[in-house]
Amino acid sequence: PLRQTVRLGERPHPVPMDPASWTIVQRCLAQRASWRTANPHVIVTKGTKAGRSPASVAYLSHVLDDCGFGPRMIRYTRLIDLVNTMDPKLVAAAFGMTAEAAMIYLADFVDPTRLPNP
Repeated sequence: PLRQTVRLGERPHPVPMDPASWTIVQRCLAQRASWRTANPHVIVTKGTKAGRSPASVAYLSHVLDDCGFGPRMIRYTRLIDLVNTMDPKLVAAAFGMTAEAAMIYLADFVDPTRLPNP
């Protein structure tokens, strides 16, 4: 919690969380604690609190219906932002991607502050 990072699956390094994502994780953990569940997952629903299964993909997609974007689009948008504001190799390492996969998110973007002075 002090570093605001999480371990995700088999990824080799903890993933840093932006403030909005960190707040959401904290809310999910608070809800999970209030339900006193033994379910090991961060996102626990009424249907999964009594067991050990994760929330379904359909549930997560439905939760996002009002914003108009699915989980995949939100992930892509976050990766585009991170790759374009940080070192793509560091982002790739943090997310368990190859450097080549991270470079795909750099397409059609030039940061004018990184260009040499004319």
